[in-house]
Amino acid sequence: MIRAIENVFDPLDRTRFPVDPWALREVRYDGRDLGVTETLFAVGNGYLGLRGNVEEGRDSHTHGTFVNGFHETWPIRHAEDAYGFAKVGQTILNAPDAKILRIYVDDEPLLLSVADLETYERTLSFADGVLTRELLWRTPSGKRLRIRSRRMVSFAERHLAVLQYEFTMLDADAPVAVSCQILNRQDGQDEYFVQSAAMGEGFDPRRGASLNGRVLQPVLHAVEDQRMTLGYRVTNSGMTLAVAADHFIETTDSYEEVPVISEDLGKYVYRINATEGTTTTITKVVSYHTSRGVPPIELVNRCRRTLDRVKDHEGGPMSGVAAALATQREWLAKFWERSDVEIGGHPELQQAVRWNLFQLAQASARAEGSGVPAKGVTGSGYDGHYFWDTEIYVLPFLTYTSPGIARNALRFRYSMLDAARRRAVELNQRGALFPWRTINGEEASAYYAAGTAQYHIDADIAHAIAQYVAATGDTDFLAREAIDVVVETARLWADLGFWRRGAEGEEFHIHGVTGPDEYTAVVNDNLFTNVMARANLRAAVRDLRELEAADPDAYALAVTRLGISEEEITELARIAEGMHIPYDERLGIHPQDDDFLSKEMWDLPNTPADKRPLLLHYHPLVIYRHQVLKQADVVLALFLQGDEFTLEQKLADFEYYDPLTTGDSTLSAVVQSIIAAEVGYADLADEYFAAACFVDLADLHSNADAGVHVASIGGVWNALVAGFGGFRDYLGVWSFDPRLPRGWDDLRFRVTLHGNRVLVTVRHGEVSFDLETGSADSLEVVVEGSPVTITRGTTTTVPVAGVSRREGRPSVRDIEGAVREDGSVITATVPDHPEMPEEESPDAS
Repeated sequence: MIRAIENVFDPLDRTRFPVDPWALREVRYDGRDLGVTETLFAVGNGYLGLRGNVEEGRDSHTHGTFVNGFHETWPIRHAEDAYGFAKVGQTILNAPDAKILRIYVDDEPLLLSVADLETYERTLSFADGVLTRELLWRTPSGKRLRIRSRRMVSFAERHLAVLQYEFTMLDADAPVAVSCQILNRQDGQDEYFVQSAAMGEGFDPRRGASLNGRVLQPVLHAVEDQRMTLGYRVTNSGMTLAVAADHFIETTDSYEEVPVISEDLGKYVYRINATEGTTTTITKVVSYHTSRGVPPIELVNRCRRTLDRVKDHEGGPMSGVAAALATQREWLAKFWERSDVEIGGHPELQQAVRWNLFQLAQASARAEGSGVPAKGVTGSGYDGHYFWDTEIYVLPFLTYTSPGIARNALRFRYSMLDAARRRAVELNQRGALFPWRTINGEEASAYYAAGTAQYHIDADIAHAIAQYVAATGDTDFLAREAIDVVVETARLWADLGFWRRGAEGEEFHIHGVTGPDEYTAVVNDNLFTNVMARANLRAAVRDLRELEAADPDAYALAVTRLGISEEEITELARIAEGMHIPYDERLGIHPQDDDFLSKEMWDLPNTPADKRPLLLHYHPLVIYRHQVLKQADVVLALFLQGDEFTLEQKLADFEYYDPLTTGDSTLSAVVQSIIAAEVGYADLADEYFAAACFVDLADLHSNADAGVHVASIGGVWNALVAGFGGFRDYLGVWSFDPRLPRGWDDLRFRVTLHGNRVLVTVRHGEVSFDLETGSADSLEVVVEGSPVTITRGTTTTVPVAGVSRREGRPSVRDIEGAVREDGSVITATVPDHPEMPEEESPDAS
């Protein structure tokens, strides 16, 4: 059900998901969208993630417990192989599931899909980081009991999760059994042979791969006292995992405990003689540890130490659990102090925004030593791979709110540098080529045209490094590690491209690449790639020059490490300034690539809804032959390198490409919102922003069941801060050109600049700044082109004029009929889907 609240897009059923600015609440159970709600109610910390499966385990779409980077490898079998194709696939694994707490009353199991539920409510609190559920169940025999559960994955202790299950018999006595389990779901459906609903779904390249054969090889299993332990080694990747769980019960009723352990299933069963009015609470404290090869017994010892800190807490294990929950609240309080974005007057949007920001914490906070997967740790979509999503969409949020976490993510890329160097050699290039999709640092993209050919990932990583260093002043990281990444990626561009004489002298060209728009592949002079490569080259030269001036010893070490000469630095600078940037004088726009404008346009307004997204209904070659975009490409360049384009160029490019953009990628709406706001399409910016806010909450792309869309979620912050807040950071020059939506009362957000946290409040006609924390007494920013000094202890308020509003939206019809330089006319078409001929019967005469 989609409805409008005061002209605000709100696609949620508010009778089921009521508005709550600090929580996502579900007040009616519905089994028809289990996959989506399992994603929406997942809890995680960037290392460990538990999907929002019900505790009782049987009713599910996709059971999931994920550890970031814990994966299996498998040989990629190409129908027609060729040199340099990716050889080894990588897939995140479903770790043993410790979420299960099955309850039986009078030997009857609770199954939510058929249960008589008098009340039901499930809540994911953004302030507490705890998933709670409360229900009132009338059993088949008519007995009523109240069940409360809590689930938490700790931000403070990255290897720790806490689960509690509490029940009270309300009007009768009954024998009750609670089976606390750890189940290896990766190598089996479950002990009831219930197949995941997700396994029956059809073709969709956005989902994860399935694995054949035994994956988790059992190494050990044990139970002692109330502690249960399982350990595994992964068949091909050699990774290891241990999971351990402590069990505690609080009750005045009599009970017995029955532990059962095997290679793939551990059960700790409580049999309670439950009496009317008595509350029984069962607590399960769980720890997961993984490694690239440490023996499982060592990981078991690590699990023990994690669990012992709770169990041996002063005051006992329940005091330890209470301390863990309190620490979770404290961690999140600090997170929201620096990360919250407040929207005045729209609680439904406020709820969506905070859900998105909370997901960023859950995807990245404790991802030390790993990247940020495209689905975080909420699902197996995209096989748990790391893409450019992190650097372009997630890192801006982390850089300006949690720079320590941003640094960890960039150091992870640095750790992959040697593999990137090897990959460059494999593709006959100098420097380093980072993989398009990976877990272990090796390229795992089987479709090279939309994978390996996206060389722009090198420039994206260099861009994120430049942004981080400018925002934080962390030149130590740049000097010791990041400079190597910046230089090696710059070397790749210098080696990949070539010089050719053009109308205005020699120009540097880059051929045979794919830009962000995957509906146009393997092209020459993709504008996004060239613009970002130029920035990468300039960064390498700038960083080396600045390092030489500021720290000659560190510069000497870098020169030795990298084997770089003065002649090479000079050549990198020459290439940057000679980079060919496509521009069409007749149409007054930047072509997406040298051949893009020669194609006919895809007539999106007349494309049937049942043929969207295009990638699921048309062969790539059909799509490649048209002017049609999966996601913003040139428009993204206008945002990331905005100081390289005039406002008039941005407007012309936006008006040309926006009608050609399908939005089939969740990465697109946020960028379109940012540039729409900048060039004056205010209502369109609002529309794109709202769509991005609800990508997962309303399952707008019909694949939220595979996990959250972390890049789109990061883009929501960008759309708020860079789009409506107008914030830009061009190498440490911080500017604000706010464009508050007309229906909003105000917008409040914080950015951390060189360790100083600034509160920005945007109202209609003005913007205010407060220097909240940090060592600086003042900061210099630019507001609508004029310098402004922010002083500690004083609210600095500046009037703003905003931007002239443009009504409506650009249309394909505005472009159709335009004349190319060769005199041909651009037309708009929809490729036909001819009827398939009927197969002739074998015995037909």
